[in-house]
Amino acid sequence: MHPAKASIVEDIASRLNASPFLFVADYTGLKVTQFSELRNRLYAVGAEFHVVKNTFLRRALVGAGMPEIPDLRGQTAIVTGDKDVAAAAKVVKTFSAEFKKPAIRAGVVDNLAVSADQINAIADLPSREVLLATLLGVLQAPATQLVRVLNEPAASLARVLQAKVDAEGKPAAEEPAAEQAAAE
Repeated sequence: MHPAKASIVEDIASRLNASPFLFVADYTGLKVTQFSELRNRLYAVGAEFHVVKNTFLRRALVGAGMPEIPDLRGQTAIVTGDKDVAAAAKVVKTFSAEFKKPAIRAGVVDNLAVSADQINAIADLPSREVLLATLLGVLQAPATQLVRVLNEPAASLARVLQAKVDAEGKPAAEEPAAEQAAAE
């Protein structure tokens, strides 16, 4: 293989190794302005959109130790990133719904081959931050309930004592007010 081509394959393989996911898309008919818009949207979520030659991608997949992606033909672009796979999938899905392009063909997530339908299902997941917040809430719930249970006897005693003080204190407080009203 020519050294320049080997360099391109190595560059693609290094992108694949650095990314926890790979989406393969057919960008046929995508205008330059749309291509730039998609790149900007993906950049905002920590992902990139690159045009690749199919033979280079096949060799890079083998070099990166990733599963083979069937049906690599036509105009191919890849989406890779270093952050949240769900956020990148959402961007591609919303962009595809908006402009009817690019069409996702397949992908790889954590070295597992996934179909276009599975990528769309990933896009429907909440973002990583929302999932982490939900997990934190689930983990904190038992501790919060334990604190409430342990605090309840003392809180009940305090409420009973306050009710007793309020019940005894009201008539005594009303007597001086009644004496002042009678004196006037």
